[in-house]
Amino acid sequence: MNQSTVKKELRERLRRERSQKFIPSNFNIILKSPEIVAASTIASYFSYGVEPSTTEINQALLKAGKRLLLPRINGEVLEWIEWSGDESQLKVTKNLSEPIGEAVSNLDGIDVMVVPALHIDQHGYRLGQGGGYYDRALAYLPGWKIGLVHVGELSSQDLPRAPHDIALDAAATPSIIVRFVH
Repeated sequence: MNQSTVKKELRERLRRERSQKFIPSNFNIILKSPEIVAASTIASYFSYGVEPSTTEINQALLKAGKRLLLPRINGEVLEWIEWSGDESQLKVTKNLSEPIGEAVSNLDGIDVMVVPALHIDQHGYRLGQGGGYYDRALAYLPGWKIGLVHVGELSSQDLPRAPHDIALDAAATPSIIVRFVH
């Protein structure tokens, strides 16, 4: 079986497992990490469905005076738009809430990137939804990279990976932050 097929089948199984055991949780634990506390610009996402919720952390980041960037799909890449917290400035496209407005042209100032994942392995490699958008973004965005997963979605077994995959610096569940050594 080729790598693409293995990843596809694994994604399907992990999505099914996630939906069967989903319990709404908050990920406020990341707000106390030194990287988030020191950050001025944070790239996050607007969660949906049974993904780890970013609603509370995004609002807390804005309340703390952080500059918050959310992604919008543009062709094969994500572009990043500054978001004020006003939900009327979001457009829903295929379950995704994407910000309306001008894309940020200079991304060098991103201090932290919060990313979704279905599973993250012990080396910091993530399995996402399969579109490749975050894999491509991780390659060019600076800053500390942390993935959010539910309890039980940190894996002691290596996930399948491709040469272009980028390891995260950390993963968070609702109760712990795990830092990876690279």
